[in-house]
Amino acid sequence: MIDWDDIRYFLAVARGGSVRAAAAHLGVNHSTVLRRIAQLEERLGAHMFEKLPSGYRLTAAGEEVLELANQMEASSHQLETRVFGRDQSVRGLLRVTLAPTLATHLLMPDFADFALLHPDIEMEILSSGELANLTNREADVAIRVVYDRKTLPLNLHGLKGPDLFGGVYMSRDRLAAGRAGAPDPIRWIVISIHGIPDWASEIRTTGVPFRTTDGEAQIVAVRQGLGITTLPCFVGDADPLLVRVPGTDLHMYGTLWLLTQGETRKTKRVRLFTEFISRRLAAYAPLLAGLSVSRD
Repeated sequence: MIDWDDIRYFLAVARGGSVRAAAAHLGVNHSTVLRRIAQLEERLGAHMFEKLPSGYRLTAAGEEVLELANQMEASSHQLETRVFGRDQSVRGLLRVTLAPTLATHLLMPDFADFALLHPDIEMEILSSGELANLTNREADVAIRVVYDRKTLPLNLHGLKGPDLFGGVYMSRDRLAAGRAGAPDPIRWIVISIHGIPDWASEIRTTGVPFRTTDGEAQIVAVRQGLGITTLPCFVGDADPLLVRVPGTDLHMYGTLWLLTQGETRKTKRVRLFTEFISRRLAAYAPLLAGLSVSRD
């Protein structure tokens, strides 16, 4: 009998193209992957991969197994979501994925409130720039900024939230120094992988850019007076050390959506969470739209 775990290892190598990539994806040792593949090949009586200098390539037998393995994986995910969807217990694991900025600067107090209301729900917050796959049960709920709702996957259930706007910000001290005639050049502070957004590229600066690798370092750099940067209004307007750059406009980033998948959304803990967070997001609408503070 074929072990489903062996199939998982096979799929990881086929998709990653190497044993090293598969081991990293599965969180196991290199030798474990090799052992599992050898075990599968022994049970099927055929070699699954051809080892090349560039990595592992599927053999003809491996190609046939890949098609069936994908079907097995899809059936496994479907089985899990259907069983999970019938679980009406207000206890167990609840995984929520969202961007780090939304977690740390907006919703963590609300997550804490929900955890206090439902102490038997084990929450796991996946704050990452990478999109978790809800269909593959990598998360139960996703909170995402969506610019065009047509891009939402058809198999996901969406609960629409408020619109999210951003602006251009600098430190209050830097603005005061500029009004006093300080000659220091103004530069952009940008996250390296993103650069200056197209909507803000026409704003003229006189200094070379200052680059960071993450959003938290970007915010600290603005507070230190190193230059100007774009931030969501819920971050910039809530920071007493920052102010919008005079003469600049707000820009709509997109709309917040609460996303769940098929049977998963029917579970009681998922329903309780999405209803709770939906109400909190609605209350944040003015802050998210940049309407909660007066302009300087």
